Amino acid sequence: MVSGIIVLLLFQLCGEVISRIFGLPLPGPVLAMVALVVGMALSERLLALIRPVASFLLQNLSLLFVPVGVGAVARLSELSAHALAIGVSLIGSTLLAICVGALTFEHVARRTGNLDEEEEA
Repeated sequence: MVSGIIVLLLFQLCGEVISRIFGLPLPGPVLAMVALVVGMALSERLLALIRPVASFLLQNLSLLFVPVGVGAVARLSELSAHALAIGVSLIGSTLLAICVGALTFEHVARRTGNLDEEEEA
């Protein structure tokens, strides 16, 4: 499991370095995640190395939200000053994500032939 954590941290480091060297508008963690997904798709060995770490992190995911919650409560006055903008952003982005997810599902279902002709009408 330690080797899996080291691999995750190395991907994180590489993502940060690439983002900063090339001045990319993408954060390093996003680049690292994309590289990790590509790496796991290409290498069964990498996937096997990461799987136990990923399972552990997912089992304890709720603990990772505690610092965020504490930070939000600590800055509640600042958040309440922008409550309308935050609310509109949350609702808008949620609706957009639902629409994009539904359209993507429909597109993939059509391409794979899993969508009945009756459902298309």
